Amino acid sequence: MPPDSLLVAALGDIHGRFHRVEAWLDALEEARGRRVDFALAVGDVEAFRHADDHRRKAAKRAMPAEFAEYADGLKRVKRPLYFIGGNNEDFEALHDLPDGGELAPDVHYLGRAGVRTLGGLRVAYLSGIHAPRFIDQPLKRPISLDTAKQAGYFRAPEVERVAALKDVDLLLVHEWPRGIVQKAREERLAPERPLPSPWIGNPVTRKLVDTVHPRWVLCGHSHKPFAVSLEAQGRTQSRVACLDQAARPDTAVFWLEFEGREAQRAGWGVTGTVAWQAGQRWGLHTLPPWGESGSGDGPGEDSPGATA
Repeated sequence: MPPDSLLVAALGDIHGRFHRVEAWLDALEEARGRRVDFALAVGDVEAFRHADDHRRKAAKRAMPAEFAEYADGLKRVKRPLYFIGGNNEDFEALHDLPDGGELAPDVHYLGRAGVRTLGGLRVAYLSGIHAPRFIDQPLKRPISLDTAKQAGYFRAPEVERVAALKDVDLLLVHEWPRGIVQKAREERLAPERPLPSPWIGNPVTRKLVDTVHPRWVLCGHSHKPFAVSLEAQGRTQSRVACLDQAARPDTAVFWLEFEGREAQRAGWGVTGTVAWQAGQRWGLHTLPPWGESGSGDGPGEDSPGATA
């Protein structure tokens, strides 16, 4: 492989389930016959130390909180993991790291908003979701359940910080850009696949994509896989990949192989199967076949929802 080749793995909402994610990345490396250079998580990582932490969302307390083993040095991730904040995080621990920091060996919080160069790629990021009531309010220290919830909303200065960026290879956001489902409907893409609500996502994230024009956009939050291309004013496409939560690897893992800063191929899951190559159209047809469950948990382990 070329010396400047990279294998980058993206992960949907982990919700504390670090062990399975590590096993999935092991399987991907074996399938592709190479090491994953680094992994990117699109929020709701839930790096809590204890499963019964009162700050965890009640519906999530039944899920494992496996981060403590990594923070305590009992386990170590096998490849660097970089993550943004979602709307369910240990915001008390993240508050004093607005520009990011290392929470455990090779587990890196990127921060609330900005850009980082990883493996030669310019990776921009915006943590949190959109709440119109709070976007212009100052960020408070999360010392209560209410202020912790507010910490999961991005603010106008953070959006502006990302909007000023240029030449972005990857943009990580938690919540979907608004309008991507409607675009798929209009283009009558994959009519056999049930589509989410056209109102899913938020307009602020969409405007950010149209302004920054990243080559790839990775998002989570809604626990559904989706793929669409966006084009703004005749410019080159921004390819959007929305990931499922970490319940099934076939839709919760998405990988990209780069040569230099150019993506050459991409795929879903851990089988190593190529779903897209440079020069091909990107869209719903790249997703795994409808109804394919892969390995992992059975149906009903976690109930998906747009506000989860």
